Amino acid sequence: MMKTEQLSLARQIDLVFKELQEELSGLSSGTVFVQIRNNVIGKFGIRHLPLSGRKGAFAAETEGLTPEQQASFRLMALESLKYKRRWTHGEISYEFAVRQGMVIVDATLESNYNMANLMIRYPRNSQSDTHDQFLG
Repeated sequence: MMKTEQLSLARQIDLVFKELQEELSGLSSGTVFVQIRNNVIGKFGIRHLPLSGRKGAFAAETEGLTPEQQASFRLMALESLKYKRRWTHGEISYEFAVRQGMVIVDATLESNYNMANLMIRYPRNSQSDTHDQFLG
């Protein structure tokens, strides 16, 4: 059995969209998110846009993304990976909506770093101690 860390990020995104297929078929807008740690997707899902309640009930969406719109969405998500630089930890959010029959996607790439890791990589030395005096 292949482990997740052996799969490219693009292949992992592919699997995410396959898993979300049924849910996306019932939505015409929302945000798909993937949380990444060491270039491995852990948690992922969909943040639905707020449901509108009227007269004591919520109305279900009548139409969601078609298979063609989902394929287009998936390709845009894969294309966005070209803009991911150097970072290995973070989150990518894909805000989507159907406009005039087309799925529109805005991708937000968020990198996360950990200061504790920097302290290991850049140990204190006399030069940085002098620099720290000016920083407070």
